[in-house]
Amino acid sequence: MATEAIILAGGKAERLGDAAGGRPKSLVPIGGRPLAAYQLALLANAGVERVIVSCAAGHEELFERELGGAGLELVTVGEREPLGRGGGLRLAAQVRRSGGPIYALNGDELFDLELAALRAAHEQRGGAATITVAPLQSHLGVVDLDEDDVVLGFREAPRLPHWVNTGLYVLEEEALARLPERGDHETSTFPELAAERRLRAFRFEGPWLTVNTPKDLRRAQEYVESHPDLLAVA
Repeated sequence: MATEAIILAGGKAERLGDAAGGRPKSLVPIGGRPLAAYQLALLANAGVERVIVSCAAGHEELFERELGGAGLELVTVGEREPLGRGGGLRLAAQVRRSGGPIYALNGDELFDLELAALRAAHEQRGGAATITVAPLQSHLGVVDLDEDDVVLGFREAPRLPHWVNTGLYVLEEEALARLPERGDHETSTFPELAAERRLRAFRFEGPWLTVNTPKDLRRAQEYVESHPDLLAVA
């Protein structure tokens, strides 16, 4: 069982503008608590005991202060210069306490899922890593046509026949060892593992919110307000 996790929390929240209040994106408050606090609760409910936060150098104490008291051991690793997401994961993985699989997730995501199901799928199917994927939903309405270009109808923001990477993973030692020192693992490590058929996917069709813009932040706020149990730890 994965008892450690890495949160990539180097985002500067530039697209959030004033809504971020000058905070790193993972610490932007939602429902009165930092976004990453919901991730800690998710991880704690999956049996995780130790969380490594990869953040920008100089923000270590801020993260420790804002996220302390969650019942988990919190370790912060500051990047002296931007290393990219893959580089950030590799740097954070160096302070792991134990071997074996580890959860990893982007710090600007809000999930409502059972991590135990992801872990079970990973253990059953094997592979160097398992990525959580979600259905792709169009942000535009679409027009349905027949072969003679007759309009059959309209659909507002339909689900498309594709899957997207949510940024939530289970990584084995093999995947960690192949992370780049700089750059993005999604353009290096993952394509290499996929070519070798060593990368698996876990399909998730539940709530998944990415917080990039003020509109995203409002949606996350509304979701949290209607789901007050997200911070509960069993």
